[in-house]
Amino acid sequence: MTNTLGIAVIGTGKMGADHVRRIGRTVGGARVVAVADPDGDRVKEVAGALDGVSAHTDPAAAIAAPGVEAVLIASPGPAHEEAILHALERELPVLCEKPLTPDPAGAMRVMEAERRLGRRLVQVGFMRRFDAEYERLKELLDTGGIGRPLFLHCRHRNASSPSFFTSDMLISDSVVHEVDAARWLLGQEITAVTVLSPRPTAAAPEGLQDPRMVLLETSGGAVVDVEIFVNCGFGYQVQCEAVGEAGSARIGDGHAMVVQSAGRWGGEIVQDFTVRFADAYDRQLRRWVAAAAHGRVAGPDAWDGYAAAAVSEAGLAAARSGVRTLVELAERPALYR
Repeated sequence: MTNTLGIAVIGTGKMGADHVRRIGRTVGGARVVAVADPDGDRVKEVAGALDGVSAHTDPAAAIAAPGVEAVLIASPGPAHEEAILHALERELPVLCEKPLTPDPAGAMRVMEAERRLGRRLVQVGFMRRFDAEYERLKELLDTGGIGRPLFLHCRHRNASSPSFFTSDMLISDSVVHEVDAARWLLGQEITAVTVLSPRPTAAAPEGLQDPRMVLLETSGGAVVDVEIFVNCGFGYQVQCEAVGEAGSARIGDGHAMVVQSAGRWGGEIVQDFTVRFADAYDRQLRRWVAAAAHGRVAGPDAWDGYAAAAVSEAGLAAARSGVRTLVELAERPALYR
């Protein structure tokens, strides 16, 4: 590895372009040396704004480009597995945006590729683990500050959903964050999923089952409820309340400043996840760059990506059947213990 980590960014849409900007402005010790996107005009525009960056429409070509020492994958989920495997063939560290793969079978293939290498190189972009509020809640739970956890009450709201969003994506692309956060906060696996679907909001596009309530049961006997509401209309909110035997703790209220004026009080509600979790994305990327420079993983690994995919699969089945569905989880390989 060089003193400045050369990164190939795969996918230059909203998330990928944000990572390119972040690497250039807020993360030291790294620089983008190659970008890839099937949209040739867009990838050239992104590359053209930087010095010495090669543009590609083929992810494999970007990964093989001169100077690439690590790979950041921000392409759509179905394209992740192929790009990850290309990177692992070259033994390059990977930061892959969630989901690791759309299904647990693909994640198993990624873990098998790492097993053959004998080391973990893949980190999954569950950025909430790097958020300061989530870190404080994790510390509180780990130290027994509120006793044994009984419930997590979670709310995940977006002002509106993009045009391509589907009912399945409420679980596989949105609730998956709560899945990983719950596993991490509680130190437990999720064993069963139930999905309740109330009457859709009038603000939801035709055919989109929004909102939903997702109930997660864990191996330690806790229950997690997740309200997912992606067309709430007023802003972006992610909140979590942990209830234990000796107390409770809540994060995500977003009340950094409350204004009182002219007989009213209130504050701003952020409109986008890139604003709410800007610091978490920065911290995630800094820690990944530092670890990748030494060939290590500094956050959720391929097993965490696999477990999230397995829970999402059970969640999708539960949503379609309307019944409680067990999570089928393989035995955890020794490499990830």
